[in-house]
Amino acid sequence: METKVSVISVKTFAPPKGCRGEDGPDFKGNFRKGELRGIIRINKEKCVGCDTCTKFCPVDAIRGSLGVAHKIVDDACLACGQCLIACPFGAIEQMSFVDEVMKALDDKTKFVVAHPSPADRVSLAEEFGGKPGDISTDQMMNALERAGFAVYDVNQSADQTIWEEGTELVKRIRYWILNDRSPDVAMMAHHPLPQFTSCCPAWVRNMEGNYAGWVPHISTTKSPIQMGGTMAKAWAAERVWKKDPASVYVVAVAPCTAKIYEASRPEFHQAYDYLVKTGRIPASTPVFPDIDAVLTVRDIAEVFRRKGINPLHMPKKRERTTMEVYTGAGTIFGASGGVMEAALRTAYKALSGEELKNPDILGVRGRDQAVVEATIPIPVKALGGKVFNLRVCVVNGARQGLPAVMHKLSQNRDAYHFIEVMNCPGGCVNGGGQPVQSMGTAWLKPALPLPLHA
Repeated sequence: METKVSVISVKTFAPPKGCRGEDGPDFKGNFRKGELRGIIRINKEKCVGCDTCTKFCPVDAIRGSLGVAHKIVDDACLACGQCLIACPFGAIEQMSFVDEVMKALDDKTKFVVAHPSPADRVSLAEEFGGKPGDISTDQMMNALERAGFAVYDVNQSADQTIWEEGTELVKRIRYWILNDRSPDVAMMAHHPLPQFTSCCPAWVRNMEGNYAGWVPHISTTKSPIQMGGTMAKAWAAERVWKKDPASVYVVAVAPCTAKIYEASRPEFHQAYDYLVKTGRIPASTPVFPDIDAVLTVRDIAEVFRRKGINPLHMPKKRERTTMEVYTGAGTIFGASGGVMEAALRTAYKALSGEELKNPDILGVRGRDQAVVEATIPIPVKALGGKVFNLRVCVVNGARQGLPAVMHKLSQNRDAYHFIEVMNCPGGCVNGGGQPVQSMGTAWLKPALPLPLHA
């Protein structure tokens, strides 16, 4: 007999006053003015000091003795939420923007766009009694429209991301490996190999805080959600929706709590900068961000409940709109190794002039391994078919695999050419914003025979 699995309720809280440091200095600790801090917090009234959370934090940001209520050090925290989904007592809480989004949906002057991530469609059903892994893509999109959103699938902006990230990898290879000094790759002099992926905001914050010397190695490509926010306001508003860009309110629906932090980074108002520069909006228009709010999968389920919508009761078919067309390369972003796989297809075609014969490249998937290494032989067209062996690495969970990989790179920075890092074990499907199950994430195998904090 199949046992029904129910999700665990997670307590949320509204953004408290001062959580963006609005009235403080430009920099305070590890935060800039405007950046959200305290996105994940421990309720001292519920915490029993069991120490489970500390075993899942990738950066040791939790303090407290065994048996004593614990506390998160905000300056160190990545806002990844791995502690939250691991807590057996429901003592860890998440900042939520559900109330703000509900107000936006009721505001007739706003055109509210939902921007759902690839991993959402395999987890949302759990919040409404479905089984883990049930795919609810069309039902989710129909439910979003019923709730009052226009829909812009992150799969589409993820396609654009992989084109940019894969092309950047090719340019770095041309500059650093093939000694190409063409003008179109000249900027790569400042962006050496190996190249790290940049899709995961918890990983980006981790690098900035703990591996700052490697920042030039991270891809210059924005994450799919941030790329989508810019596209929504700078392109789709005018070309697709025929709306005033200043009225477009973009809500990212993510499996990730670190995306809440990412959206608050002060540099992400590039649509505004473009629109002012090109005269599409007056310079007097107040600055607006590319992404206005981020909801987790748990949060969007709450929006649906408040509106009396059960996505599993929605039609299972729909015609894709212009903003829902995608290839599928972005869909696999949600699983460890997915970004790597998609980027390798792009890089292989660009360097060899032919399609990769094994487009799945399943060897780079993280699955239950904390670190995966692979070598991809590429016959380079510019070298008359001479084979270049592209060395790649996938880090499947920052706590399990990242310290070992960074230790290896400190001894030999030529060990790899391209590295994917996903903070959460399994990738975004196991993000801190997903429905909480009791299965945990301890199924990963050890990374490498190196000390955890080597």
